[in-house]
Amino acid sequence: MSSIIRPNWPETPENPSDMVQITKIFHFEMAHAIHGYEGACQHIHGHSYNLYVTVSSGEQGNDYLAGTGIIIDFKELKEIVNTAVVRNLDHKLVLSRSFLDAKPAFRAAENLFTWEAEPTAENLLVYAQKAIREKLPADLMLTGLKLYETADSFAEWLP
Repeated sequence: MSSIIRPNWPETPENPSDMVQITKIFHFEMAHAIHGYEGACQHIHGHSYNLYVTVSSGEQGNDYLAGTGIIIDFKELKEIVNTAVVRNLDHKLVLSRSFLDAKPAFRAAENLFTWEAEPTAENLLVYAQKAIREKLPADLMLTGLKLYETADSFAEWLP
């Protein structure tokens, strides 16, 4: 089995379970509506989201980590994710252009964040992975995201 090389990322080990990873959990409140959905989610409603962000250096996890033994300081990861994602979504109303075209009165909302895509949990993960990858140091890789929309429903992104 050959390893996959990602731009600006270290080589991923043959067996991903041989990697040391860290995960930090972020919480934010957000309202949205899904245009074109037939059901309650077509209406504006909110969620208390929990975003699990997992990163790795891509190095084998069979030996102790050199130096400080830290992949990234949790405080630094917190600042990266808060800047890239949480501050843009927390206490915002996220609506698609198609929703706003159909219901233009909502364009006046003070806390509106307009998207090209529908703001589903799946699309929120696509947004988050792009935004986080732009800010992560080059020697780290984003190895997973989980976004809980409710206590028992989540979407997951894996590279």
